[in-house]
Amino acid sequence: MSNPWFVRTLVTSVAILVPLSVSAQDAAAYQCELQGLQRRVEIVYESNVAVPCEVRYFKDTEAPGEQQVLWNAQNETGYCESHAEAFIEKLEGWGWDCSVVASNEAADDTETLALAMKPDAEV
Repeated sequence: MSNPWFVRTLVTSVAILVPLSVSAQDAAAYQCELQGLQRRVEIVYESNVAVPCEVRYFKDTEAPGEQQVLWNAQNETGYCESHAEAFIEKLEGWGWDCSVVASNEAADDTETLALAMKPDAEV
């Protein structure tokens, strides 16, 4: 008694939505280093969907915990990812050594760096 149209629609919807949610969850932060300085670029999603999103930039050694929003998108899937990747390429062109890290690892680094910059901090 199943409706073939409904089943096809359901399967198609799942096939489209699963890769979008996986790509949002798989997105990583980039950690960059140059002569003892650290930079971080993160793509942040709202509710594990591809949009809306923001590309956030951190100067972890100079301004721990502070961030700049470089780009954001409300509707265009892939916008934040392509802009973040282009920015990483630009940083690497300037001599920065960048690598991909898990987003939660990068967030943990911010807290550690912020504490380390305090004179009385125990890390």
